[in-house]
Amino acid sequence: MPVLNEIDYLEHAVRSVLAQDVDGPTELVLALGPSSDGTTELARRLAAADDRVRLVENPQAHIPVGLNAAIRASRHPTVIRVDAHSELSPGYARRALETLRRTGAANVGGVMRADGRTPFQSAVARLYNAPVGLGGGAYHGGAPEGEAESAYLGVMRRDVLDEVGLFDESIRRGEDWELNLRIRQAGHRVWFDPELSVTYWPRESWSRLARQFRATGAWRGELVRRYGRSNSIRFFAPPALVVLLALAVVVGILQLTGVLHGLVAVLASVVYLPLVAYAVLVLAVGLGGAGIARGRRSLRERLWTLAVLPTMHIAWGLGFLTGVLHGAGDTVDASRLGSRNTPLP
Repeated sequence: MPVLNEIDYLEHAVRSVLAQDVDGPTELVLALGPSSDGTTELARRLAAADDRVRLVENPQAHIPVGLNAAIRASRHPTVIRVDAHSELSPGYARRALETLRRTGAANVGGVMRADGRTPFQSAVARLYNAPVGLGGGAYHGGAPEGEAESAYLGVMRRDVLDEVGLFDESIRRGEDWELNLRIRQAGHRVWFDPELSVTYWPRESWSRLARQFRATGAWRGELVRRYGRSNSIRFFAPPALVVLLALAVVVGILQLTGVLHGLVAVLASVVYLPLVAYAVLVLAVGLGGAGIARGRRSLRERLWTLAVLPTMHIAWGLGFLTGVLHGAGDTVDASRLGSRNTPLP
């Protein structure tokens, strides 16, 4: 478990891991980044209270670096990746180990079941769980059991990890997708099991969400530079939206200034049509719930949905275009830095 500034989530996450019931010895290795909110002190207290919890340092704070440090320090043949911003469902580890044995896969993952405690976080969670939000990856729910492109978090065979070389430490986001690509290229299978679920708590504010999605988009653009057509076509939808928005702005300025007029101006107006359709989609999702799980939603959550959906798409798309054109460089998820998060009850 890589850990950085998770004072309000870490204990819940650790508790869900230590409560897993499996046959045989277990350990939880926390890779500690340089937190500024008391997370490191809390991790030390948790380690002192349970000898299954072990600590390693991750001074660079990068997720793949921390993951590799924790894996190298681990002592067992199966590696279960966990996240400080999530909680494992009861029976997760036992079911995952059974699925590994049953399928012969190298990596098994389940559903990322996003949830929220505030209207904003709940709006983000519903969009995480919906195809219209994050594009319909298997681990966002709804897909049948079977082979998959990638796995959320992942329950992995240690020998396969050693064979393919662990996580690529030059990749700051999307490191799991890249690892699973190498696993599949090595002739092993990645498996999705919808009976496995992990509760994920999204970012708690609009600015944190925008920073997270911009960084994720930038690294997806970097992965497109490196691996080309190995990337799913769905990753190109948000940047296409950003390009259409930019074209619409340019056309609008040229029409207002009279540079475009007459029939040419009318034909150029075609660029607005997909944006009008997108605006209708956002309104339908925010006010009517089209495309997301049904259920009671407060007015504040519905209004937040109207802001969250385009934020996710535009921030991701802007990051993607930057990553494709210039590379991700030293882009990091700055949403993981800073002040305390919203506490869980």
